[in-house]
Amino acid sequence: MATASSSSFRLRNHALFLLVLALMSLARPSVSVAGSGRKLMDLYRPPPSDLLRYHNGAVLSGDIPVSILWYGRFTPAQKAVVTDFLLSLSAAPKEPPRPSARTARTAAAPRRSARVVLAGQVSDEACSLGKRLQLSQLPALAARARPAKGGVALVLTAADVAVESFCMSRCGTHGSDARTRAAYAWVGNPATQCPGQCAWPFHQPMYGPQAPPLVPPSGDAGMDGVVINVAGVLAGAVTNPFGDGFYQGDRAAPLEAASACPGVYGKGAYPGYAGDLLVDKATGASYNANGAHGRKYLLPALFDPDTATCATLV
Repeated sequence: MATASSSSFRLRNHALFLLVLALMSLARPSVSVAGSGRKLMDLYRPPPSDLLRYHNGAVLSGDIPVSILWYGRFTPAQKAVVTDFLLSLSAAPKEPPRPSARTARTAAAPRRSARVVLAGQVSDEACSLGKRLQLSQLPALAARARPAKGGVALVLTAADVAVESFCMSRCGTHGSDARTRAAYAWVGNPATQCPGQCAWPFHQPMYGPQAPPLVPPSGDAGMDGVVINVAGVLAGAVTNPFGDGFYQGDRAAPLEAASACPGVYGKGAYPGYAGDLLVDKATGASYNANGAHGRKYLLPALFDPDTATCATLV
């Protein structure tokens, strides 16, 4: 098990973007949905000659406002898990607790810094578009979050809301509205629909090696799964917002900063094993990042194009 002293996360100028308080870390026909979400099945692996690289398109930089639309019912405690995570990404770049989730740099030409800022929140508890959504409805929902220019609208759907392809092929995704060139991201709460897929390693997996689930830092496996997936889709939204930024493989089905490293959270990770993580002595929870208000988070590895490896926080 890694020790806190060995887990310090160094800020690197080439790093792809946000590695949260400890890592954190689109134009097409009218609505485009980039293949950035945390994919459940990644069958295609590009050859080494086509690793994640910059395709000369736009990336987000500077202060990146993120506005949330809570679709369906979330308790105040559940909302705080996510908002504290985003506040962690807004932290000033002082020496944070190690490992910490904080801003890294955007690997672009020219290179610019990026910092996520929580800009606002809107709730739709009544589920005005129903509890069965199509991906094509996400831009309209995102617009309700009133995202600022150069920002990202984050749509979060509650545990009883079904979204097209949720659990079957994705845990979340990001995309853009070609008309407005507004970036958005979506993640669903997998607590009741597919915790073994979209909340792993905090739930027994549905398939594959059956290692015991880890203890979630917040005590809510579904919401800690949401944070993992929010970190992944925001990584893609920042580094590949319009489909021509950083990705590897086919543009129509790209692997991005986080989705190029599925299931990797700490050193020594392999299928069915998340890696060597830190463990909270008081709660037994596994984590790799310290966040705002004393929060602990488990955040996914990001692909480092300089080393062609998955960079972990611990």
